[in-house]
Amino acid sequence: MLVRPGLPVAPVKEEPVDPKDPLAAEKIRLREWEKSLNLTADALAGRVTALAEREQLLREQERALESREEAVRAREAAVSARESSLRSRETMPPVKPWTGGEAPAVVGKHAMVIDAKNGRILHEKNSRAPASVASTQKLMTALLVVEAGELDRMVTVAASDTEVEPSVLGFRPGENYRRSDLLKWLLVRSGNDVAKALARDNAGSEAAFAEKMNAKARELGMTNSHFVNPHGLTAPGQHSSARDMALLAWACYGNPVIRECVCLKTFSLKLNHGPVREAVNTNRVLREFAACNGMKTGFTNAAGSCLISSAERDGRERICVILGSTGNWCTKDSEALLEWALAND
Repeated sequence: MLVRPGLPVAPVKEEPVDPKDPLAAEKIRLREWEKSLNLTADALAGRVTALAEREQLLREQERALESREEAVRAREAAVSARESSLRSRETMPPVKPWTGGEAPAVVGKHAMVIDAKNGRILHEKNSRAPASVASTQKLMTALLVVEAGELDRMVTVAASDTEVEPSVLGFRPGENYRRSDLLKWLLVRSGNDVAKALARDNAGSEAAFAEKMNAKARELGMTNSHFVNPHGLTAPGQHSSARDMALLAWACYGNPVIRECVCLKTFSLKLNHGPVREAVNTNRVLREFAACNGMKTGFTNAAGSCLISSAERDGRERICVILGSTGNWCTKDSEALLEWALAND
């Protein structure tokens, strides 16, 4: 009886061969041949098992090598970014001393004002302390999406994208929207579901996108930031600082696509299932302060009122960050700091 390699069978009881049988010799020869074939089949089964084990080990080694290569690439990117930053600082012309005197006092717990042309710090208050930054971190989401390109491509909404609140666009699973339109809604009206959709579309999952956010933060020199999600809702371990958010805002300010989005005072988007959603920019400074040309608001109970705003007047360009403020004071203090910063060189 022949068996296939690896197939368990019950042992066969051998019947004795009658020596008087004229075919006895042939039967014995065939029986011995069958035994040798079974031994060969067992040997092959063992080799097949060993080969499978070697293939599994090889796959694990390949995965480990891929992880190491990805880590090396990330480190190389971070080193290149630091080298680029150092080169730009080494070649940067001397900055004139600030002549604007003391900045107006603000209610916000953390603040920073910088020159948007050269990154010069004009004012800071508790700027390096960790803080929740709420939806202002959507600037990081926007920056990664824009840098990935192909903004005319469509995003198909997944069910998981809609599992968030409270600020949402209200799209439905299976619907399709252009990346550029979702980007504008993200920055004008701060949709949390939009942030989730863009992040998943970009990186495959929210967790993978958070890794990209943190890698970009390191590249920008944001040394006191850790991001967990693309929208800024409170999450354990998630934080940044006024200084780091100023660096992020400075990078966004230099991106023409983001500049175009954050200066929109209104935006409308027709949903696939019918209604047209009208959005008014959540940034009151943009609507009320003539020199303002962006950027992004944020609020959660943990973060308080947050605002990153930018402005330009008479050739001067400024970025203001306020975190941990209260109510209307965030808007008032942002306007006061921008007015003060724009009045001086």
